[in-house]
Amino acid sequence: MSSVLYRLASVSFACAGPTGKNPAFCAAPAFVLQCRSGVIYSNVFEFDHMNHRHAVPADASGVLPENVQRGNIWRLAIAQALAGANTVVVYATGAIVGDMLAPTPVLATLPISIFVVGMAACILPVGAIARRHGRRAAFLAGTGAGVLTGLLAMLAVILGWFWLFCLATFFGGGYAAVVLSFRFAAADGVAPKRRARALSFVMAGGVAAGVVGPQLVTWTMDWWPPHMFAATFLVQAAVAALSALILLGVRSPTPTTAEIAGGRPLAAIALQPRFVAAAICGAASYLVMNFLMTAAPLAMHISGHSQTSANLGLQWHVIAMYAPSFFTGSLIARFGAMRVATVGLLLTGLSAAIGLGGIEVMHFWWMLVLLGIGWNFGFLGASALVLECHRPEEKTRVQSLNDFIVFGLMAIGSFLSGGLLAGYGWDTVLWVSFAPLAIAFTGLLVAERRRKANSLEPGEIG
Repeated sequence: MSSVLYRLASVSFACAGPTGKNPAFCAAPAFVLQCRSGVIYSNVFEFDHMNHRHAVPADASGVLPENVQRGNIWRLAIAQALAGANTVVVYATGAIVGDMLAPTPVLATLPISIFVVGMAACILPVGAIARRHGRRAAFLAGTGAGVLTGLLAMLAVILGWFWLFCLATFFGGGYAAVVLSFRFAAADGVAPKRRARALSFVMAGGVAAGVVGPQLVTWTMDWWPPHMFAATFLVQAAVAALSALILLGVRSPTPTTAEIAGGRPLAAIALQPRFVAAAICGAASYLVMNFLMTAAPLAMHISGHSQTSANLGLQWHVIAMYAPSFFTGSLIARFGAMRVATVGLLLTGLSAAIGLGGIEVMHFWWMLVLLGIGWNFGFLGASALVLECHRPEEKTRVQSLNDFIVFGLMAIGSFLSGGLLAGYGWDTVLWVSFAPLAIAFTGLLVAERRRKANSLEPGEIG
């Protein structure tokens, strides 16, 4: 009862303000208080005493003030750059450290696979936190996991504990699951016509991650002899802490009662042809990218290439993943998300074909660069399609479901890559990658034909 009275008092204070008037809140429709499971909510404001002062009221159309939009997008882009280094460090070192610590070479890529499992396992909880407490709370939980990742990985290297390193990469996957939501958070409170560009601009922050991540590994991997990469993971933890400080300033629209309720049943949304196509394309783009990027550093090592060459290849790969984001949003606005996603699938297939051409350093580098560009077009195109499949109050549930599907399937591919590389070789890994691309291309083709044959189905937002 006391919590109910506290929330009622908060409602009165928020509406009245110190002077008795607060147009920012009172301009909204009259408060409608609903009691659900003993908790009172407002249709304008979710009164969490830890988070409400960081939330921002939107106008009647749900659009935030222009200066708030700009501030959020810049902060998210910078955080994307810093947090992206977490993923790059894991991919650059995971298979190598795994090979050093694992009881058998077959388990060398297991830490990276567990990283992906961590992403998939944490996506739905992250969405629940964001829906109930706002994006900011989810961001801080994720960066906390990022700090823990670096510290546990450092200890694992010092102590020589393989399973502790696997636990560290699981938390790294949890951090990455939160980072994935940055692209959708950028679209919060932005007018529909500008959402693809906002999403794309935040993803462009990954360009810096492509430089920072590999160079962080190169500069720090030998700082703490004889514990290779121990200092790298310590610096990784510090970078995650810096990202948390930047994200403290993100100001998101407040969760409404409708958002907390969640809207339509997920099954009804997930059966939309456009959502099915988006999920399949996003899954294939990420699965193949992860499948090849996981195996590439170890394949280069097996082929006799240096760790520096592998780091440089990953650097250009990550730059290629994010640099097109400066114009991908404009391409989506002009040609449509489905066409851009299709081009991404084709480029990804071309990268695998180049990899089949040989095992020289340039084959690996060009394969990784084209793989990055293909991922950008395929994944951002699929993400833009997801934005067209839900109502505002359904956003966190639908976005979390999409990412859960994408990374659940991606985890399967990650587990397969290490065994395929160890048992059958690099060429087999490349040939297998064509299968999910063919499935995704077929899914997009079917969805496009259905769209042309029929008008949008009831409940689908286009």
